[in-house]
Order: sequence, then structure tokens, then C-alpha cells
Amino acid sequence: MSVHLELARQLAGRFAALPHTVAAALAGSRGAAGAADPASDIDLYVYTRGEIPPAERRAIVEAAGGASRASLDLRYWGPGDEWLHAPTGIEIDLVYFEAEWMAAQLTRVIDEHQASLGYTTCFWHTVRQSVPLADPAGWFADLQRRAAAEYPEPLRRNIVALNHPVLRAIIPSYAGQLEKAVQRRDLVSVNHRLAALLASYFDILFAVNRQLHPGEKRLAAQVLERCPRRPARFEADLEAVLRLTERDLPELPGRLAGLLDRLDDLLRAEGLLPL
Repeated sequence: MSVHLELARQLAGRFAALPHTVAAALAGSRGAAGAADPASDIDLYVYTRGEIPPAERRAIVEAAGGASRASLDLRYWGPGDEWLHAPTGIEIDLVYFEAEWMAAQLTRVIDEHQASLGYTTCFWHTVRQSVPLADPAGWFADLQRRAAAEYPEPLRRNIVALNHPVLRAIIPSYAGQLEKAVQRRDLVSVNHRLAALLASYFDILFAVNRQLHPGEKRLAAQVLERCPRRPARFEADLEAVLRLTERDLPELPGRLAGLLDRLDDLLRAEGLLPL
């Protein structure tokens, strides 16, 4: 057993002893489908009913060996604790999810086929790829059985229907906002709107291939590995957009047009846009 997995199991066992804990699972690059490098941290997700008091969480950090540096009781992206494990130097990213909330995220996409602007199926992917470390009542096992469901065709179509118009079809589209930002040479706005455009672009690509969205990391590589249906010149078009310098900024609208034209060609070939 690796040091990372041994430490994750130890932490999961300590959390499982608390009354608010429903389950604990290893996620991220060290989950079931992860390709972790030695520097990867531990992403431990603890599912709860009610909040675990911060004092009890701090006690677990100390009981596990203490921290050389800690950012505990974080509230910026939802409740969490992050620390560097003093004996090993391993970074631990511990996130708390309300159990019913996570179950509702699966219902939203698997049963109700609701799309989001970008990242639609990320939580579904998280549950499916996690490694359960503590599940005393079998709740997480039930959730993973639900997460093994086939990709619904209505969800696939709804993701395209929601995300495609905002790329460039509507007046306040991302492409339109980027063109204005280029004219103003507003680099912050360019960065902000390009990130939003790419979030919807990748959400569409994973949906076209009936693949769950893996999150923020290695997206281009994930498309190449998991998405046989992808636009022509995918890598070249994406690189042409991302490697622009400030001097080349006026070229951005034209490069985006090529990226999106070839996405439209793919969607037409898949019957997801009219010919």
C-alpha cells in the first residue's frame, strides 16, 4: 500500500467514527481512474449529514500527525480543510459534501437531464471514479451504482442546446464579448471570457462523446484520450487560440472562428445541429 493510500485510509477511518459522517472516498488523480504523479496530493471527500465541527476536524489533523502548514475551515469554494502532513509532507485536500446534495447532483443529470454552462457532469464523474474508503451504511455504494448509469441521450442534447448558443450565436455570446475586449485591449476581460468560452466548448465535446466531464485539469489531453469524435484540427486550433501573445491579440476573433467552425462541423455530423 502506498504512503498516500495508507494516510487516506487512516483519515477516512477517523472521520467515519464521527456521527455526522456518512462516507469518505478518495477522489482526484488518486481515484479509480487517476494517473497520479508522486507530487499529487490526496483529495479526500467526506460526505456528511450536518456539519462536522471545526474543532473535531482540527483534532483529526493532529491525531494523524499534525501539519507543517494548514488552512483549516475553508469556506471559499464550499467547506474544506487543506494541510501539509507534517511527517510526510503530503498535501491533503479534504472537501465536505452534504450527502443529500451530492445525490441530488446525480438526479439532476442522470434522471432530469439538466445541463449547465460548462462542467455539467463533473460531480457524476467524481462519484463514479472515487475509491470508497469508509462507507459503514452502504450509502456511497448505492450512489456509485446510480453513477454507473448509461449516458442519457436527452442530457447529451441538452448540453449542446444550452452551451452552443453562448459560444457565438446570441448577441451577448462569449465570442462577441471577446471581440469587444480585443478592441479595448482589455486583457483581463479577454482571459475571463475565453475561459468561459472554453468551459462550454469542452462541455460540448465530452457530451458529444458521451463522456463524463473530468474537471479542470488536462482537458485537451483528456479529449485526445477519451473522445474519438472531435473537431478536425482540434489540437492546432486550440493551440492557436491559447498561444496568442498581446501583440497578436487582433487575430483572436479569426482564430476563434476556426475553432468554432470545426466544432459546428462535428455537431452537424452528429445530428446535433441542423445541416
